[in-house]
Amino acid sequence: MLIHLGYEYILFYLPKTFTLVFLVAETSISYYDTKLTWIEARDFCFNQSGILESNHTEITALLGNKTEDVWTGTYTTWSEWAAIWGCNVHPATVSAVFEDDDYSECQRFCQAKEYFGYNFHDLASYFKLLGQIVEKERPKVYVYWSMFFYASFGVCHPDSAQILYKSSAPKAHGSGGAYRYLRDWIGDGLLISDGKKWERNRRLLTPGFHFEILKPYVEVYNSVTDIFLEKLECYAKSGEAVDIFPRVALATLDTILRCAFSYQGNIQDQGSKHPYVHAVNRLSYLTLSRCLKPWYQIDFIYQFSDEGKELKRLCDYSHEFSNKIIKDRQQTLKKEGLPTKRHLNFLDILLTAKDENGIGLSDEDIRAEVETFMFEGHDTVASAISWSIYCLGRYPEEQEKVHTEISELLEDGLEVTWENLQKMPCLTAFVKESMRMFAPVPGTARLLTSPMKFGDITVPAGVHIDISIHSIHHHPDVWPEHEVFKPERFLNEDITNRHPYSYIPFAAGSRNCIGQNFAMNELKVMISRLVQRYKVSLVDGHSYEINPELIMRATHGIKVILENRLLEKEWQIV
Repeated sequence: MLIHLGYEYILFYLPKTFTLVFLVAETSISYYDTKLTWIEARDFCFNQSGILESNHTEITALLGNKTEDVWTGTYTTWSEWAAIWGCNVHPATVSAVFEDDDYSECQRFCQAKEYFGYNFHDLASYFKLLGQIVEKERPKVYVYWSMFFYASFGVCHPDSAQILYKSSAPKAHGSGGAYRYLRDWIGDGLLISDGKKWERNRRLLTPGFHFEILKPYVEVYNSVTDIFLEKLECYAKSGEAVDIFPRVALATLDTILRCAFSYQGNIQDQGSKHPYVHAVNRLSYLTLSRCLKPWYQIDFIYQFSDEGKELKRLCDYSHEFSNKIIKDRQQTLKKEGLPTKRHLNFLDILLTAKDENGIGLSDEDIRAEVETFMFEGHDTVASAISWSIYCLGRYPEEQEKVHTEISELLEDGLEVTWENLQKMPCLTAFVKESMRMFAPVPGTARLLTSPMKFGDITVPAGVHIDISIHSIHHHPDVWPEHEVFKPERFLNEDITNRHPYSYIPFAAGSRNCIGQNFAMNELKVMISRLVQRYKVSLVDGHSYEINPELIMRATHGIKVILENRLLEKEWQIV
């Protein structure tokens, strides 16, 4: 496939013959072969450096000379539109038309001046294909058709990721960019905003994650973990398997609400019945669903669809919930005054921060940041903790190493202290390897505002670029035996020799995760407390297939069996 890197034209080629596939209706397909080989088509569009140099008129002429109107029933397909839709046929349909495996030849990584395309209906199929390509071809970049209409460029190697992360390319939230579908929900917070607004807000919020601010949060982590472990006790007693992800998600939501917003709720007691928990789960699903359904990319159609109406209703509730948290904290501060600097929470900083001109954040900005941190601060951390618990059960020898370290460190008490967090090399390496294997956020995206060169390929401005964190963490040129779980990767001298962009669970560059230290501390407290109390094992016969959505989930849940390590009376929670 040769791509005009926007969304105007696409030249779909098979290995030997340049072929246009005409899609007229879902059940009406015909095709017309020309004499033009894909090599001729490739060289027509690209120069020797891999730069697309044919213009709109030239490509139109190429299509006009090599195609003709095709009548099928009551439909007429114009050649240019046929070219656009040519690659937007389901692979099974294409295979049926050609009755051979030619299409599979197009599903491979192509070297400079060549591109591959793939239509996916879920991210699992996309990651599966990309994993096969990375394993076999070991590329640094790839190209594919995103959401049917948009040609997208992707990076899957640290060399390419470094080029992109060091640039000032904004998040991809323009036409065809997935981030724009988050805006109705979380607003223009740090995750989505760009330019001077992002720079200003990042500068104002960074003090909220200074280690002096983070220290008191350890008490909250322990308190939340007490409730979390108490809720698991019934499963340990009965021997019944528990899907750990929902329980962990409740705990991490409880944590972020307490630490960042001083919100004392009964989140873990209400469980999945809590309306905000339900709203976040559904909003995550609806956002991804919209990304994968091309007809929902048209705002006018989406707002009248059932999913669009549901998203609007849930966004309204989420905003109402956030506004209540903000208003309650404003009233508390008005009544009691501002706490000492050491005990300021994230919301306090949002409400009081001012830039060099003495201007603070607007009400809209404050709500956007609250929405962003409630989502980013609980769902992504829940993914990291849940997959770490999976790894405890999957690799029992590594689990015992972690247990030994924690038992020796916490022999005089159950709770983890700030000082303890710095003395857990085995657990830290274990958690990092878990996040390498199962990146909490499988990928991010950027939008090029100017041409960018990746090796011998120059990508023009306006192109969306995916950063496949999952693929970077599994690239065989960077991670030997990448499918083997080896925490020692993060303990030995190889760390200093490793590419600085080879391990990026919190992204990298200036737009890295502002709360990564907060997240790592929370991870270590919850995992250390869990492994100290319970032995974790997996459920025989259960499928632990990954399901990459906005965060890394499991298709059938992460079910584990818990076994008390000591007598019950020794583990009474006060």
